[in-house]
Amino acid sequence: MVPMSEVEDPRVGRVLENRYTITRRIADGGMASVYLAQDSRLERTVAIKIIHSQLAQGPHREQFLHRFHAEAKSAAALSNPHIVQVYDTGEFDGLQYIVMEYVHGVNLRESMERNPTFSVRDTLRILSETLDGLATAHQAGLVHRDIKPENILINSRGHVQITDFGLAKAVSDATMGTTGLLLGTAAYLAPEMIESNKATPQGDLYSVGVMGYEMLTGSVPFTSDNPITMVFKHVHDDVPSLADHGGNFPKPLIDFISRLDARDPQKRPNDASQALKELQETAALIPRKDLFYKFTPLVTGQSSTASDTSDATTSLTPPPNTQEKPTEEFLHSTGTPVVEHTSVMERNPEAPEKTVQPPYPPTIGKTGKAKKTNTKNGKKRRGLIIGLVAAIAAVVAGGVIWWWFWGPGSYWTVPEASDKPCTEQSCTLTGASYSHYKQTLTALGIDYTTTEKYSDTIADGKIISANPDVEGHVTRRGGQLRLVVSKGIEKLTVPTDLLDCDATPDAEDALNSLGFTNLTVKKEYSLDADKGCAISSSVQPGTTLAHNAEITVTVSQGPKPVEIPQLAGKSEDDATQALEALQLKVTVKKDFSDSIASGSVISSEPSENATAHWGDEVTLTVSKGPETVEMPSLVGTSKDEAVKKLEGLGLKVKISLPLQSETLHMVLRQSPDGGEKVRLRDSSGKATTVTLTIV
Repeated sequence: MVPMSEVEDPRVGRVLENRYTITRRIADGGMASVYLAQDSRLERTVAIKIIHSQLAQGPHREQFLHRFHAEAKSAAALSNPHIVQVYDTGEFDGLQYIVMEYVHGVNLRESMERNPTFSVRDTLRILSETLDGLATAHQAGLVHRDIKPENILINSRGHVQITDFGLAKAVSDATMGTTGLLLGTAAYLAPEMIESNKATPQGDLYSVGVMGYEMLTGSVPFTSDNPITMVFKHVHDDVPSLADHGGNFPKPLIDFISRLDARDPQKRPNDASQALKELQETAALIPRKDLFYKFTPLVTGQSSTASDTSDATTSLTPPPNTQEKPTEEFLHSTGTPVVEHTSVMERNPEAPEKTVQPPYPPTIGKTGKAKKTNTKNGKKRRGLIIGLVAAIAAVVAGGVIWWWFWGPGSYWTVPEASDKPCTEQSCTLTGASYSHYKQTLTALGIDYTTTEKYSDTIADGKIISANPDVEGHVTRRGGQLRLVVSKGIEKLTVPTDLLDCDATPDAEDALNSLGFTNLTVKKEYSLDADKGCAISSSVQPGTTLAHNAEITVTVSQGPKPVEIPQLAGKSEDDATQALEALQLKVTVKKDFSDSIASGSVISSEPSENATAHWGDEVTLTVSKGPETVEMPSLVGTSKDEAVKKLEGLGLKVKISLPLQSETLHMVLRQSPDGGEKVRLRDSSGKATTVTLTIV
């Protein structure tokens, strides 16, 4: 059999929506297959998740599609560095797909396969970033429902990004409630989800707790070959305490995991925001040395004591370049403030006064009396000593003056941030937490000023730049460290009246003026909207989103220009249909025509080949046929009266004199006869001739 990885995938090479070119398949899951693709419009690599056919077929298809698009739209509105961004949705070969941010890295499950257990510090960091992402979702009213290691991506920078927001709920609502299908990996499901399909933020926290339990111990709380048995345990048994594993887990961590995995949802934190706060408080209670503890599961024949001893010896060694600050580094990463405490030393008690002794003791003779020294030599020695002391004092004073006014005492050296330590490649404050760093500056007494600025790359509350940067000097006399602090990505609100042409006559200009930088404008002709007005928008008016979020707006080009076709000779109905098909209004007037049959078009205004626009009015002149008159009876009337009457009708008169002369000057015969219907003109437009025979 040919391995699946070697089978040619027919989707590879396909182009979706004339935009996304699928390059290769990168993963298969229970809900979907994931492909790598290239977005030709924005020139970026994306991941496309194509939902399996069995989820989008059958009697619940409409329910699934409605929920799928609603949840994908909600997920796309989430903005957090720890959530995989959803860009677009669509349909391919009858299957729904999601276009997402491509995360270069591995999922937590792959990392667990390489490292069965994680240190306390790494576990807290991963749980912290996971809860941070979930906090944004919970605040937006969105519950994930399927938190597990497979849905926790670790990007190339080592940070968490949660995927599959909304997909689990869309599938679950369309299947679980109606067919009993149990979604999610059984090992991570909360009891209330299993019993009543009740999805709450506390359910996500239960899954996070199970995931943390597995990272610390190397196994999930409940195991069984039968998923039904495992589900039963979640519903009826409490998750065992970390302490039951016999490891040296810190007590605050044991209590925190137990709160997340409480069987009663009311005993868990309300949502991820509260859980994140509790995690930060928990981390602050863990001693520095315990952050690097890593549990080693028991091997057959090995005692728990031996395991714990090994862990305590090998796992607590700090990794390279920690600079003996593991606690500070972790706490900065979780957002807990770090306060550098100043040690207060007791003042030394004053020493008792000592009797000042002469520089040289007197010489004692044999008699016990002091010998008299040479006065001249003593004075000389004292002068040398005084001079030496004065010279030393001058040097010291000069050194102090230099140190204070020009040397290291004249400036502060900008310190590095504990959450952004210097490396061989860089030494900068960019990306460091401002809230933590300002405490360091306050403790050192360094004067500083801050300005805030939006940033697309630096998270809210992080430092964008510093002047001077790390290891630079700030003078103590009026100098200041100037910090630029990020306000995060600028958020803008799409005008609520974007689709109101009267209020927003130029939609493209309105969005550009607000500062949206990723605007795609499509232009369409419109019969109703004036040129420049918005016809539709990919983002609901009134939505607040990042300034660089993708927005597609369709703008009117006004009525479409059209060319008046050849209409002369066509029937009135055919001509009217042709004009209405061009979105033109039709007015009909009728006139006699000697050459055009009745009911056919004589002419149009505007005329043939002229340019009009949708909604313009075109007037059709339709033939009533040739104009006719009823021939009067002229026999017996005088010649002059008969001629006058015929010419008055527009007819031409021809006189016939059979007797070669007129005697009575009266009409003997007429042709055509009286009472006949006679055309006034022939097809060439010449007047019809009436012949009168005169006697």
